[in-house]
This record gives sequence, C-alpha cells and structure tokens, in this order.
Amino acid sequence: MNYTFAPSAPAPLLRKHLHLGGSNPKGEQITVTSRYLERNARPWLPVMGEYHFVRDNRENWYRELCKMKAGGVDLVATYLFWIYHEEEEGKLDFSGDRDIRAFVLDAKRAGLEVVLRLGPWAHGECRNGGFPDWLLQKPFPLRQSNPEYMALVHHWYSCIYREVEGLFFPDGGPIVAVQLENELTDDAQHLLDLKQLAQRIGFTVPLYTVTGWNSRYGAKIPVDDVLPVFGAYVDAPWAETTQALPPSPHFVFDAARNDAAIGMDQIAAAPQDGWLLPYDRYPFATCELGCGLQPTHHRRVIVSPQDAYALSLVKLGSGNNLVGYYMYHGGINKIGRHSTLNESRASGYPNDCPILSYFEHTAISPYGETGDTYRLLNLLHLFVRDFGSLLAPLPYVPSPEKPTPDNTAALRYAMRSDGTRGFVFVNQYQRLRCMQRVEDVRFDTGTVCFPPLTVPGGASFILPFGLELCGETLTYATAQPICRDGNTIFFAALDGIEPCYCFGSTAYRPAALPDTHRFGDLCVVTLPFAQALYLRKLNGQVVLGDSCDVYTADNQIHAVQPGNFAYSVWNGTRFVQHSVQKPFSPAVLQAEPLDTLPFLPPYRQELQLGTSRNITCKRLTVTTPEGFVEIPDVCDTAQIYVDGVLVADEYYCGVPWRVPARLLYGRDCYLFLSEWKDDIYCEF
Repeated sequence: MNYTFAPSAPAPLLRKHLHLGGSNPKGEQITVTSRYLERNARPWLPVMGEYHFVRDNRENWYRELCKMKAGGVDLVATYLFWIYHEEEEGKLDFSGDRDIRAFVLDAKRAGLEVVLRLGPWAHGECRNGGFPDWLLQKPFPLRQSNPEYMALVHHWYSCIYREVEGLFFPDGGPIVAVQLENELTDDAQHLLDLKQLAQRIGFTVPLYTVTGWNSRYGAKIPVDDVLPVFGAYVDAPWAETTQALPPSPHFVFDAARNDAAIGMDQIAAAPQDGWLLPYDRYPFATCELGCGLQPTHHRRVIVSPQDAYALSLVKLGSGNNLVGYYMYHGGINKIGRHSTLNESRASGYPNDCPILSYFEHTAISPYGETGDTYRLLNLLHLFVRDFGSLLAPLPYVPSPEKPTPDNTAALRYAMRSDGTRGFVFVNQYQRLRCMQRVEDVRFDTGTVCFPPLTVPGGASFILPFGLELCGETLTYATAQPICRDGNTIFFAALDGIEPCYCFGSTAYRPAALPDTHRFGDLCVVTLPFAQALYLRKLNGQVVLGDSCDVYTADNQIHAVQPGNFAYSVWNGTRFVQHSVQKPFSPAVLQAEPLDTLPFLPPYRQELQLGTSRNITCKRLTVTTPEGFVEIPDVCDTAQIYVDGVLVADEYYCGVPWRVPARLLYGRDCYLFLSEWKDDIYCEF
C-alpha cells in the first residue's frame, strides 16, 4: 500500500524580527529565525540536557559533563535554586557544590555550552519552587513586578552575575542562554521586566528563553523579546489521580508544541481573553522532553528507554529544532540547615517527592550510570549533529490522517522535506500499548518511492531520501542514518527491516552485517542496531565501544562501566580495536535483618507518607567500595542511613534499587523499609 503525505505550506521565514542573537570575540554568531536557530549563518539544531550542579558533588561535575558530551549533548541547562544559595537572608553560599562558576568552567572544559535557568522561581521539584523560606514571609506579592519584589530579584540576579561575570558568549565564554522565571503563563510584562533587569545587571546572551506551555493557548510572553520553549512528558506524576492516564498523545506526529498537562499542579486555567501565542514567529524549541520522570509518592512511573527514544523522535519529526531534555542527568538533593529541600505536601506543594533522590531513572542516573535510554537518544543526537543543518530548514509534512493515540493498527508517520529531499519519520510505538505491525508499506514522498517494507510493532526510525552525499545521490535508504566522518556515512540497520540503499537507480543490499561498501567516493558503513547503540563521536573521531559506553575526559578514552573495556576507532577505511585494562572487584552486599530498629530514623515521616506503615530495618555491609549493589526489597519507601545520616532514599518503582558501594563501604549502615500498601498508582 502506498503511504503519501498531506500537502503543506509552511509560514514565511522571518528574520531579524526578534530581539535575540549575538556574537563573540571570535566572530561566531547565533541568530534566531522563525523556523530554526543559526550559527555563523548556517542552520543549527542543538541538543540540550538538564543537569543540576547543586544536586551533585563538585568532584563529579567534569566527568559527568564529559558523559553528556559523549552522549551527543551540546548545551547543559541548570537551575539556580535561590534557597540553595541564600537559605538564610543575607548569608550567601556559592562555595563547594554550590559554585556555579566552577560548574560553568567545567562545562567549557568538557566542550559544552551553558543555559542558566535563573528563576527567581524555578520549580524543579525544589522546596518552595526554589524560593527561600524567608522570602515567603515578605509582606508583598511574589512573581510580580512590584518594587519590593523586584528589588530582591535585583539582589538575586546580581549575586549570580558576580559569580559568572566574564563567562558569557559575548565575552568568549560558554553561557549562550538564560531562562527567565519558569512556568509563568499569564504575565508578559513581568517576564519582560525580568529580562530588562537581567540585561541591566550584565546578563548579555544571544538567547533569552521562557517556558511557553499553557494548554493550547500558550503562555503570555513578551512576543519579540524571548524564545518560548516547550516540553512533553509521557505521564504526569504530578496528577492527583492514582488511576492510569489515557494513552499519551506524544507518540503521534503533530506540530502542536504544547503539553497541556505540564505544570497543571501549578498553572491556572487557560486564559479567556482571546490570547494565542504566535507560534509561527519562533522555531519549535523544547527544554523539557521527559527522558525520565520524577516519581511522586502517589504515582510511581518509570520512562522506558523506548519511551524516551520514540518521544524525542516524534518531536523531531514534528518539527522540533532545539532538542531539550529534562532531566538528562539525575541528581541527589541536599538537606538544608533548617529543612529538607525537596518538594512536599508539608511545604504547601501538591506532591511528595523523595527527600534526596531526583530523577533516578533517566539517561544518566544520579550516580552516573548509563543505560539504553542514553544509548538510544545518542543515535538521534549523532544524527542531528551531522545532518541538523540540512534537517532544520525542512518543514514538517504530516500524513493525510492523524491516528489517535489509542489506535494500535494505523501506521504513524510524517516527513520533513523541501519537496525533493528529506527524511521520513516512523513511530509504530505507543507507551504501555501493544502496536500492530504494518505490512507492504511503500512510502511515496512525491519525488521518491521507497520499496515495500514491513514496519514491526514497536518500531521507531528515520529514513533518508534525495540526499546529495559526497557527489552521489542517495535516492533512498531503508536503514537509519547515524553520522558522517569525511566521506563515510554510518547507518544503523533496523530490526525487522532489510537495509537497502539506492544511489541513482542502482540498489544495494548488504549480504551480512556489519558491512562497508563504496559508492564512488562515498563509503557507507552499516552496523547492526544493537552495535550502533555504542557508536560515539569523541574529539572528532568515530569510536565504537565494545558493548560499553565510552567517553573522553582530559583527552583520554574512558568507559562508564567499571573494569576492563575495549573500543574501536574508525581510521577512514576500517575500525581499529583498542583495549584498556582496569582491574575491578565488584562489591557484594550483605543485608542482615534486625528484630528491632537500631534507632528511630530522623526522617521517618517519609517512611509514613499516606498512611501508617510498619517499618523494618537491615544492617548493610559491602565487601569493597567498587561498583554498585542492588537492593531488591519490595517496599513503599526505602532510606539508607550511614553513621546516622540519611544518604539515600527512593520510592519503590518495581525495579531493584542500585546504590554505589562507596556510600556504604567501611561505615555503619542501615536500610529502613516501610511497608508496601496498595494505595498508589504504579505500573508494575
């Protein structure tokens, strides 16, 4: 059956219509058109990942930022939580794990640029949305442009500026953007006042962003002064219900940018005054694609690797031209001098979040572990890094009919094309649904007809057509492009779909994988999909990990996984293998059940959320400080105390809890477990 595409007419391309953009001393320039960002007059499609410096230890920052860079991230976004830096009024703290300047410099050293999310209100599941307790006691409204509040915001912004002065893009530094406020949907003037205040203080950057969501109407923003950025989550742990939500709409191609569910625990109802955000003035940019989700006490949800991959692929196929994730790297909250710093119902917010654990299951865990979410997303990041300048100007072209999220039979597909070349996007995947395979699929782009193929249920992929590559015309390919290195293009073979390349009118099918084949001056390398998951670009070289995630730090290649590892480097004609010997003695965990509690846990209220629960305890010991140990206990909430101090906690989500052995080694350690009761929403 032929699958065609609906006629589409993109809005006119606008330039120089926004008060955005800038250059640095090297002459590099960032500009914003109505469809895409530009860097040095060339379309630019960056990848942004969120990582909160205060939710990790300073000694980890550089290594973790290097992992993000290896995973294909270009920009690291991070919140400045006011309560972390001025918990007591007038007592500022930008030292140690709170040193934003050191973090920005580590990001630059790792090869990343920086987006500062300044607040003043941030949310981020932080206590009071990041506001210090003392601020809430002031006798005037907050998050409004009254003189008293703005004076305190001036103080806060000035404190941040003193820490990062000289590190902005116009100075030759890595800070290319700031976000003003967060989830403020109904006060454009206040957002403009915040921008002008930041500029007067010295925050000069090419990009000023604001969150743009608020139902389909979009947030009220100062139209020409900021770039609205959007998000999409596959579930809503903040929803009040403990029932399953309807199938997520984010696995169906759609140019709509809003996720009406984001922030509904904090945002008022949609405006009734006729406001509609003028979307066609801005490129489709995201800051919160949920490659993970923060469990709340009443909703325990884990985003699977395929959830994250399909979500990002669908948004890319729907026109997304800035790929931003929340959270890309998980974290561990600090405990303040006067309170815990997590969001909780006790602090007046709608949700109970763990005291310490933040986004345990995402691309990179709070303790630096990587998994298939990291690997799958990297395939998309490699693609946009090397093909983004081609992809970014291509408009979204939908299929003639848009299936509903609960339709498990219809093929879900779209295209980004200028009419002669482009990419077909397919997503036959829906979270928590079994999708049917679709046979005899023949994509007809209007200029190119693909050969028939069968789309497996659960598959998500990208197919190129009409591309000029090193003097050769790729009519089509039924394998997914990954990246390029000179005259070599790397592809991933798709599970269940035979790879086929057509150059001009000549078709080629690899007999076995991996495969290397030359078409004139062009070299095409086809890797099995499972092997392609470990492909990286490190310091300009294509590197293939041997079933391990590799990254560079201080110009040396390391593996995320401990122990001996091997990798191969592409030399222009083939992969050359290397191996590294690193002795490793994995820790063994011993958990001794105790008949009585050794002490009353200081934060036992977390163990008793929702209802009264029995509490049990185990004494923990590990044999070495190396690697991770798993705690498989089924419980409601778990806490680990080391020498009487809470060092780790989690809400049970149906999978074993992985804890670094170094937290436990040689210490007096106790695991407290609260009784599981069927009073929450879970997917296990």
